[in-house]
Amino acid sequence: MAIPKITAVGAYVPPGLLTNKDLESMVETSDQWIVERTGIRTRHIAEKGIASSDVATVAVQELIAKSGIKATDIELIIVATITPDMQLPATACIVQNNVGAFGAWGFDLSIACSGFLYALQVGAQFVRSGAHKNVVVIGVDIMSSIIDYTDRQTCIIFGDGGGAALIQPCEEGEQNGFIDFVHEIDGSGGGSLYLPGGGSRNPTSHETIDKKMHFVHQDGPAVFKFATRKMAEMCTRVLERNGMSGADVDLFIPHQANLRIITSAMERLGMTMDRVIVNIDEYGNTTAGTIPLAMHSALERGMLKKGDLVLLASMGAGFSAGATLLRWAY
Repeated sequence: MAIPKITAVGAYVPPGLLTNKDLESMVETSDQWIVERTGIRTRHIAEKGIASSDVATVAVQELIAKSGIKATDIELIIVATITPDMQLPATACIVQNNVGAFGAWGFDLSIACSGFLYALQVGAQFVRSGAHKNVVVIGVDIMSSIIDYTDRQTCIIFGDGGGAALIQPCEEGEQNGFIDFVHEIDGSGGGSLYLPGGGSRNPTSHETIDKKMHFVHQDGPAVFKFATRKMAEMCTRVLERNGMSGADVDLFIPHQANLRIITSAMERLGMTMDRVIVNIDEYGNTTAGTIPLAMHSALERGMLKKGDLVLLASMGAGFSAGATLLRWAY
């Protein structure tokens, strides 16, 4: 079996900005309160009519340019998103057509903030088995399309954007690739972060619209409590299973939900901030888009080099959580 590895990363965020100062005029909040509680200073917001496939397409086009592969070389496209362009077809189908990956198959995966990490493992298994040699995994969300900008619990947190990673097999004898992963869901937390309208339980109607059921609803304290505990727990589990500790990790790339959650995990792992990538101040929480965007930021800042031991971690709605351990391949 081949060892899968990440060989290219692309990303894109819409140019429009929503700052904390802008939010001060929209809801009862302040720049100081948002920064102290979340670490967020600004977030990118898509213009009306811009969909998840548009952001994903640009990210994949950058990935293709950086990797040197042709669009027609792509065999599988997996899109992790909770804001698909529409209920059907899958956003993966739209991206495939946009980038000209003719011959590729694909599908969407929906598990909110853990989406990219889960999709990354699905894609890795297709490469590990030998079924495919060029798999593109995308994490993207246009969260502004499902946020109530009169609800200060949610509107201060989320932004729009996403990224993509190319997974290919390692060369014979190469050790820079995926090492291990742990994933977990706890469905008892499903009512703490959810969007109730538009599905089969509450189909779209005048009533669901009037009751604002097509926006994200969140129990902030419950989500924070879960995330603070679970992120460090999942990271510790995957490290210990491989005879490692936080001291062995060269770079920690966590889901960008809240700076306090990231800092708590970092401290429990015995790491220092110089080995953690943080860009939540620039982008906010882009849900499935945060980890590929963070990878992209790490590469731009020169924080990743070939052979580095990298730890990825996510947690979010579901409740869902996960951690992945790999050695960077380029």
